[in-house]
Amino acid sequence: MLTETGRVVAVEAHALWVETIRQSTCGSCAVQKGCGHGLINQISDGSRSYIRVLCPKLASSACKVDDQVRISIPEEVILRGSFIVYMIPLLMMLLGAAIAVELFVGHQDLLAVAGASFGFIVGVGVVRWHAWRHRDDTSLQPTLLEVVRSGSLLASAV
Repeated sequence: MLTETGRVVAVEAHALWVETIRQSTCGSCAVQKGCGHGLINQISDGSRSYIRVLCPKLASSACKVDDQVRISIPEEVILRGSFIVYMIPLLMMLLGAAIAVELFVGHQDLLAVAGASFGFIVGVGVVRWHAWRHRDDTSLQPTLLEVVRSGSLLASAV
């Protein structure tokens, strides 16, 4: 299970929106400059991202905006999610091209492009449907582990 610390930016009825800052460990890696991941991190290191986090153990009302929280993401979710996000549109694109060429008569290249485009759009739609359907599934979404520091303590300390 992967854990990350972030700052609460919004509170919903059963979830939180948490801002995390991507930090790279490329400085400690032996490869450093010879890695494509290192090049990408040079461009986007320190970029902020917002994650919707479910609260199965703690009520989301227990958290306030600016609280520091620790969240967890199951490792299999990352693998499964990567497969779904990348492979479903790709497979649907290939399937769409093959079906278009087989079913219709005409310019084969144009039919393949049209079928591939339609298949890709359908694949993206399937991914969106899957994400919407599982938006409240704690086994497939990031979850809140604990509140590390309260925002009111941070405000009074400043």
